[in-house]
Amino acid sequence: MTGELARRIEAELASSAPEAVAELARALADPARDAAILYYGSTLRTGDLSGILDFYRLTRRPHRRGLHGLVERVIWPEVSYHEVQVGGRVLRAKVATLPLATFQRAAEGRTLDTTIWARFVQPAQRVWATDPAAAEAAAQAVTAAAVTAARYAAALGPHAGPADAFWRALFRRTYAAEFRVEGVGRADTVMAAGGDRYAAILPLAWDAGGVGYAAEGGTLRPVKRGVPGWTLPDLMGKPLNVARILKAAFTFDGAARYAAYKVERHTGIELAITPFRERHPFLAAPGAWLELRRRQAEARRGR
Repeated sequence: MTGELARRIEAELASSAPEAVAELARALADPARDAAILYYGSTLRTGDLSGILDFYRLTRRPHRRGLHGLVERVIWPEVSYHEVQVGGRVLRAKVATLPLATFQRAAEGRTLDTTIWARFVQPAQRVWATDPAAAEAAAQAVTAAAVTAARYAAALGPHAGPADAFWRALFRRTYAAEFRVEGVGRADTVMAAGGDRYAAILPLAWDAGGVGYAAEGGTLRPVKRGVPGWTLPDLMGKPLNVARILKAAFTFDGAARYAAYKVERHTGIELAITPFRERHPFLAAPGAWLELRRRQAEARRGR
């Protein structure tokens, strides 16, 4: 994909990440398996590296075989949590792993999934790539995500309005369709971090996606005919994400450490990571929850 949109997306992806983030990505990468690693999410927007950094690891091919490989092809991504010493401090990363070809299909809107194009129309950086061809393939997929998201924004947005009205409508509907802890108000947080960027991208993505529109000052009026329907993605959003949560309960690599970190961050209570909790986080969850409740009660009594 060429044109002004592709050039803009490539410039964003190629922009310099903090050296600590780049070093973390290099530590996560497996050159024998991976094609590219993309950094995205709230820590990219804020620059605060004290939280959990979000990455997508795009692989050359599915990395599991047998039954696990079949599940991976149907319900993706694979999710893992990592704690890595970088520059004298611990950086924490949540990594979603899936084949680059699957990422490309989802970005182009050729699946019922909404998460890929809704995430990657937002800012991202390509913090590692195995070679120039892989870097270019990742950029093409992210550009396709912007086009797909813009087409849905035309479908879900107002008859006419400023660019931010279309994006807010899109993000509110995609967050509502997914089974997520964030409310639809997260759309306002996303937009607040880069309203001018989204205003610039929308007409470029409509041009690239063949969506006709009229522009009068700051008001855009898209041609709704031919834009994608929302019924199936809306109906399937929550079931797909529930399936992913159930899968993650058994396959999330590092789930116990991830949960313990989140608990400590939100409650101040440190839960020990026992060998049983590390190996069987789903089975250990009830006991960990009871321990948390007990220690919270003890803390209240000790005040």
